[in-house]
Amino acid sequence: MHLRAEAIVLATRAHGEHGAVVRALTRGDGVQPGYVRGGRSRQLRPVLQPANAIAGEWRARTGEQLAALTVEPLHSRAALHGEPLPAAALAWLTALTAAALPEAQPYPRLYDALGAVLDAVEAAPAARGWASALARYELLLLAELGFGLDLSACVVTGGGDDLAFVSPRSGGAVSRGAAFGYEERLFALPAFLTEGGAADWTDILAGLAITGHFLARDLLVERRADPLVARERLVAMLKRAVA
Repeated sequence: MHLRAEAIVLATRAHGEHGAVVRALTRGDGVQPGYVRGGRSRQLRPVLQPANAIAGEWRARTGEQLAALTVEPLHSRAALHGEPLPAAALAWLTALTAAALPEAQPYPRLYDALGAVLDAVEAAPAARGWASALARYELLLLAELGFGLDLSACVVTGGGDDLAFVSPRSGGAVSRGAAFGYEERLFALPAFLTEGGAADWTDILAGLAITGHFLARDLLVERRADPLVARERLVAMLKRAVA
């Protein structure tokens, strides 16, 4: 096994006295784990921080063996780890992706989208500039892994007009008329999840409530549920920032 690719670092854990096992997302070969010799050194530790972009080379004698990984830095987002809100966003995005994606399965749309959200976190002066992109990334990840929400038509009537809510059971959109009397049992559907564009904080938090529900119910279950703590922390910080 020999692979060379650009990648986004998702997770790093200590291995042995000086090494580290790194999981990184490539565009064409999905999540790839590898052992980095000296990965805990002063030189390599900053390179292997989650959310950094690297050029990696993986080598292994067999497909079952953990590959040896050598890395070169391409783009560092280390400075963001010193800012509470951006740091929380990076921690959640990388932990979610690492927990949700199977190894060696390509998800090029997710690779591109993750890079775009990380760029948005880095570039935006305030959380409102990237929080809506984060919610859309969560929605895309659900869809790519087979848990997509149907927000194109009303799950009750089949019509596509005046879609204002989402059913927490089916994940389908519900029109305002069909939801009459049941509004409190449904999620409000913000327009940016279906139409894109800018969103205010009310809509952003509504979108995060939807994606968070389905991530916890369908995807991050049992041993995969640990990253939800990072999400809870991030959402709480966003709510405090709004207040």
